[in-house]
Amino acid sequence: MARLPYFPYDPGARVAAAVTDAPGEAFEVVLSEDGPFRLARLAWLSFELAGRPLRLALYRLLGYAGGLFLPFRDATAGAETYGGGRYLIDTVKHADLGSEGGLLVLDFNFAYHPSCVYSPRWDCPLAPPENGLEVRVEAGERLPDVGWDALST
Repeated sequence: MARLPYFPYDPGARVAAAVTDAPGEAFEVVLSEDGPFRLARLAWLSFELAGRPLRLALYRLLGYAGGLFLPFRDATAGAETYGGGRYLIDTVKHADLGSEGGLLVLDFNFAYHPSCVYSPRWDCPLAPPENGLEVRVEAGERLPDVGWDALST
C-alpha cells in the first residue's frame, strides 16, 4: 500500500492561537447517509502564520460524539489538498495538541484530510466559508501526485 503523502515538516507551521469566545448559532451540515451534522461556533482562534495575522473559527459538535472541531480550507485546496479542506482539531478522534501558556496549540503539520477523500461511502463535514484562509498552508497531509488509485494499492 502506498504511503499517505505529506508536505515536508515545517517548524513554522506550529503556532499558538489566542482564543476569543464567539458563540454562534447552531447550523447543520447535511450528510447524505447520516442525516444532519450539527455544529455551533464556539470561539475565534487568532494566530500568525507565515508572517500574516489569521483567524479560524473553532466549532462545538452538537450531537455525534460531542467535542471540538476545527476544519479549514487554504489556498492549496483543490490542487495539492482536498478541495473541501482539511481538519486540524477533532477531539472525537483525539486530534488535539492542547495549550501552552494559555494559548491553543495549532500545528498544521498534523492537518489531515477527511475520510470522504478515501472512500465514497463516507460523508464528511467540510470547512465552512468562515474558515477559509487566503494563504497556502504547505504543511500536513496532501493529495498524492500519482492520483487517487495510489492510496488503495
